[in-house]
Amino acid sequence: MWCKKRHISRVQYTKLNGKVGCRPSKAAKQRFKDKIRKLTSRKRAGTFEEIVKRINQTTVGWINYYGIANMKAFIKEIQGWLNHCLRQLIWKRWKQPKTRYTKLRQYGIDHDDAMKTAHSRKGYWRLSRSEIIHRALTNEKLTKWGLKDLTKLYELRYLRD
Repeated sequence: MWCKKRHISRVQYTKLNGKVGCRPSKAAKQRFKDKIRKLTSRKRAGTFEEIVKRINQTTVGWINYYGIANMKAFIKEIQGWLNHCLRQLIWKRWKQPKTRYTKLRQYGIDHDDAMKTAHSRKGYWRLSRSEIIHRALTNEKLTKWGLKDLTKLYELRYLRD
């Protein structure tokens, strides 16, 4: 008996401005997003460096496989979502309001904003969208900690072919 999933195409061919191109199928994009979701789970064990290393392995492999496809908007969307997931993971690991306050102050947030955010009762996902956390945990800081920029990886891969 054949599994239905084997018959799902990984790449869709499209015609745009008279040129034929390809892009990953919706199922392939969803599998990629599910894999990233599993890697950035709040209950995931391991150090932040190990998690970032696994994320980098997954994203580099996926971009190398689908690199010839036209998916700039998808990569940009996934990059933003991934950064959001990592901010949430970091916020959860800081646990105590005292640690949160100390870390926010360490990353340049003033006393009042750090105090309000550290003692907030809002959920991890909602707080990781806040402007204060974005100022503390910038995209540059995430990149400095080892996360590879997906848009740059994609542009390098796409331009190579």
